[in-house]
Amino acid sequence: MRRWVLWVPLGLFAIFFAAFATGLIMPKDDIIQSRMVGKPMPEFSLPAAIDQRPALASSDLATGKPQLLNIFASWCLPCIAEAPQLLELERAGVDINAIAIRDRQEDITNFLTRWGNPYRRIGSDETSSVQLELGSSGVPETFVIDGNGVITHQHIGDIRKDDVAMLLEKLKEAE
Repeated sequence: MRRWVLWVPLGLFAIFFAAFATGLIMPKDDIIQSRMVGKPMPEFSLPAAIDQRPALASSDLATGKPQLLNIFASWCLPCIAEAPQLLELERAGVDINAIAIRDRQEDITNFLTRWGNPYRRIGSDETSSVQLELGSSGVPETFVIDGNGVITHQHIGDIRKDDVAMLLEKLKEAE
């Protein structure tokens, strides 16, 4: 009768191993897609994040021309990684506006001085309220906005070299 007690640790290990292996084989999707894709930009008006660029409001995103809205922060390491690609998009003639999340003016200025400033306007979202309204779950994230102010695409994470052509195509589709 006591022999089965010896098998309990092995059984518990087998259950733990099966659960672990299942997680490796079928990882859960932690990426939260915005429910705002296909919908008009929510109304907002944010103060300027830095003195060198104007403030940002939702009305600035309905200019008749497709553009990008980049959500970033100076404390975000992937935001540094995507900086060269944002500059490349700007050189390609893309209008890029930004929302700085929970950041200080001097930190944003230092970030942009060091890594480049491709942005026309930068709004400061100190409480992440606009970020949450957009359905953004983190930084960096980039939204393609059509000329009427409708969100047509969401790019989660940093923009990599391979993503530049795709974003240019998404902007073209948004015309």
